Amino acid sequence: MKTNQSKIVDCTIRDGGLVNNWDFSIEFVQKLYAGLNEAGVDYMEIGYKNSPKLLKGAEGAGPWRFLNDDFLRKVIPQKGHTKLSALVDIGRVDENDILPRSESMLDLIRVACYSKDVDKALQLVQTFHDLGYETTINIMALSNVMENELLEAFEQIRESVVDVVYIVDSYGSLDHNDFHYLVEKFKTHLPDKRLGVHTHNNLQLAFSNTLIAAEKGVELLDASCYGMGRAAGNCPTELLVTHLKNTNYTLRPVLDIVENLMIPLREKEEWGYIIPYMITGTLDEHPRSAMALRSSADKDKAVDFYDTLTTPEVNFGDK
Repeated sequence: MKTNQSKIVDCTIRDGGLVNNWDFSIEFVQKLYAGLNEAGVDYMEIGYKNSPKLLKGAEGAGPWRFLNDDFLRKVIPQKGHTKLSALVDIGRVDENDILPRSESMLDLIRVACYSKDVDKALQLVQTFHDLGYETTINIMALSNVMENELLEAFEQIRESVVDVVYIVDSYGSLDHNDFHYLVEKFKTHLPDKRLGVHTHNNLQLAFSNTLIAAEKGVELLDASCYGMGRAAGNCPTELLVTHLKNTNYTLRPVLDIVENLMIPLREKEEWGYIIPYMITGTLDEHPRSAMALRSSADKDKAVDFYDTLTTPEVNFGDK
């Protein structure tokens, strides 16, 4: 299994922040970075670089929701081997808030979008590229994208400066056949682009789907420590670190992270393979309805939940 081109992007703070509203202490993030750096992990996504003025409810979120370069310098005064990454959403970032890479702690800026907004995403990518950053475009909810939309997106991406194009399983609904198909399709239509993958664990397939992608030459592999991420969570960093062949990762520092940071946090916050998330995954639905269920008194009433989602005459409006 040739996976030595693989690079792990640990998303514990960014995607995990969707679980606890980015309420991580500075000490937590410092320990996480030190451990990932010792383990040889390539990137740590330390949060979102969105702009608070463009988002509702911004005042309640932790600082990792709106990364500030001066703040980051205090958090990680000395960067090691592990590069720093941030994600931005279309319409939620003010380009004037982004410093040139030479003045920033960040190395990689990733732009998340739906297929209909690829043109807007690529404008942002061009801006970040011109400022010196590595860039990715992450097309979300691929399982819900029509073929013609995807081909149109590929045409625009092919001509762009973006470094890496991500295959994103937003709903955790894809399996090994889907990943074989999608990776081949992306490689065929984007022969000059590097690829990345971001999986969710609704069907307990995040790790195996990531491995399939790696075997097929996908380079950037998203993961998070102990799988922490929105709803069913992500591919666990510790599994990739120990399993990828021909790499120089070290497992022990990640086990230290899991033991000292993640297990205590998991006692307070919920994420991972849980039946309502399995149900939304198998129905190829956004997990928001399952997240709402888990916050209610009926959190374990899986049969009622399933019946509600599969009753044709019930209209939920926009998924």
